[in-house]
Amino acid sequence: MLFVGLDVHKDSIAVAYAPEVQGSEVVYLGAIGTAQCDIDKLLRRLHAKASRLRLAYEAGPCGFWLYRYLQRKGEDCLVVAPSMIPRRSGDRVKTDRRDAQQLARLLRSRDLNPIYIPSPDDESIRDLCRLREARMNDLRAARQQLKSFLLRHDIRYTGRVSWSQRHLRWLGEVSLPTPAQQVVFQERLNEITHRAERMGAAEAELAQHLKGWRLEPCVLAYQALRGVQFHVASTIAAELGDLTRFDSPRQLAAYVGLHPKEYSSGDSRHRGGIAKTGNSHARRVLVEAAWCYHYQARVSRLIQVRQEGLPEEIRDIAWKAQVRLCKRFRRLRARGKHHNVIVTAIARELIAFMWAIAKRVQTIEISQAAMAS
Repeated sequence: MLFVGLDVHKDSIAVAYAPEVQGSEVVYLGAIGTAQCDIDKLLRRLHAKASRLRLAYEAGPCGFWLYRYLQRKGEDCLVVAPSMIPRRSGDRVKTDRRDAQQLARLLRSRDLNPIYIPSPDDESIRDLCRLREARMNDLRAARQQLKSFLLRHDIRYTGRVSWSQRHLRWLGEVSLPTPAQQVVFQERLNEITHRAERMGAAEAELAQHLKGWRLEPCVLAYQALRGVQFHVASTIAAELGDLTRFDSPRQLAAYVGLHPKEYSSGDSRHRGGIAKTGNSHARRVLVEAAWCYHYQARVSRLIQVRQEGLPEEIRDIAWKAQVRLCKRFRRLRARGKHHNVIVTAIARELIAFMWAIAKRVQTIEISQAAMAS
């Protein structure tokens, strides 16, 4: 077997391989192009030296096309996270050649752990979720720019909720001192309207493409939880995939980066904030949903609508989660904890309840398939 390290770039791939014998020298082959004919030529060259290959490259902006192409060719390929690659602190030289050789060497010593690779369908849903998130950020930025513009001219909204219907009617009556400033105000207001329409279009496309998706039952089941609306449920499913692939909720929370940092040595032990590793998109929506447990536990009309047609077992898990998390929110607040610490702790437990719901959905699907057969 040959262990092949690939340092993938936009227009080139640096290639190095290590023989299976431990301690043997890592050979650098050079750089090749990214066309399929270049990759096929490389595979023929490597197979002339060994019948079996194991390849690895770092995840990056080039995506997973190389991984999928090598899988179709029947090759064993790993994609590794750059942040999880062991590096020597005293090494200050970085080149494509050294990166490829280091990948081959670590692959041979089994010090590389592969990341989760979504299927093409899952990746397409994830791209739609990220499009919706990007347009939401654009809309939020445009709204903040308009409010800052009005504040500079001492024009303040006295209502309680911004961007409600009442606020929009108030904006329609705003008059600036000069015609030039009125033009600026109207342009910014039109931009907000345009970005809101684009975000609505992205949400409609996401809802349409979710129909028939393999994780659609999980998306519907997640929405039984308080605070987990459509965009939160779809983001969790698209970013993390099938939650049942994790052995425990603790492992899932660590994957999202909601586990605490720790630096312990000898008798000293220090724990800091959360590690913030893993998927930041999923972590953000979890923290966003955790704020809803600030209030008393109850099943509102909106939650009732989202729970219609769901099995009783999933509704029971959602109610159990709401009772526990609302009580924990009040308890932590009474202890004087900072609100950011509180919502982070709630988000960590919320993802555990979502894992339990995914397990229950999987059990129901298996039982239904057995009955149908």
